[in-house]
Amino acid sequence: MMKESVILRNVSIGYSQRHSKRLVAEQLSASIMSEQLTCLLGENGVGKSTLLRTLSGFQPRMAGDVIVDGRPLDDYSDRDLARTISVVLTERPEVQQMTVMELVSLGRSPYTGFWGLLDDNDKRICREAVGQVGIDELGNRLVSTLSDGERQKVMIAKALAQQTPIIYLDEPTAFLDYPTKVDMLLLLRRISREGGKTVFLSTHDLELALQVADVVWLMERGGKLSIGTPHKLAEQGVLTRFVERSSGVKFDVESMAVSVLPQ
Repeated sequence: MMKESVILRNVSIGYSQRHSKRLVAEQLSASIMSEQLTCLLGENGVGKSTLLRTLSGFQPRMAGDVIVDGRPLDDYSDRDLARTISVVLTERPEVQQMTVMELVSLGRSPYTGFWGLLDDNDKRICREAVGQVGIDELGNRLVSTLSDGERQKVMIAKALAQQTPIIYLDEPTAFLDYPTKVDMLLLLRRISREGGKTVFLSTHDLELALQVADVVWLMERGGKLSIGTPHKLAEQGVLTRFVERSSGVKFDVESMAVSVLPQ
C-alpha cells in the first residue's frame, strides 16, 4: 500500500561557503510516496544534489522539518538511518582488488557486529540482491573491471542488500548508453513497485524520465518546485517552460517529446 515515506515541511536547503551560507531553495513542502519511482529534474546548479544530500542527512537543512517514516530525520541515529535510507551516488567506488559480491556485502554493515562478519542470512540477502538486479554472473568479478552500467547495478544491489525502505540515487543514469539508461530506470521502477520501496532519484534524462517516472519533481531557479505526473506537468505548461528556456528547443505536450528546431 502506498504511503507518504518522506515528508518535507517548509524545508530550506543550502550549504556553507567559506564564512557564509548560500540558500539554494526555501519553503519546500512535499511528500515522496512509497511504491513509486519519483524523478527529480532541473537544470545544473539548481540544487538537486543539495536536496538529495539534505534528505539523506548528509548535510543539515537551513530550516523546516523532514519526516522519514513518521519520525523526524533528526531523531535517527546514524545506525537507524543506515537501516532506513540507502544512497547511491554517481561517483565511482574507489575500491581495489574487491569483488562484486564483497562490495555488495558492505550493504550489510548496518546489521553486522563490530567485525563485520556475515552470517548465512546476510550472505543469502546479498545473493538475492545480486539476483534481483540481474548480475549473478558478475559475483566474482573485480569491481575495477566493470563497465559503468555494470558498476551502477552493483551499487544498486548493495543498496538492496542494505534492506532499507527508502533508496535515493543521484544521477544513476549518468555516463550510461541509452539502452542501459532505459534498463536502469525500468529496474528502479520495478524495485519500487514489487519491493514496496520508495525510490527517489535525480536525473538529466528528461524524455526518458517522462516515460518511466510515476511522479516528477521539477526544481527551477528561485526554489520553485512543481510536482505531479509527467502528463499533469505537461498539461500545466510546466514542462514547456522548463524545456523551452532555449529558443532552439521545442516541447510537444501531446507526444511528450523534445525536438531541436532547424536554424
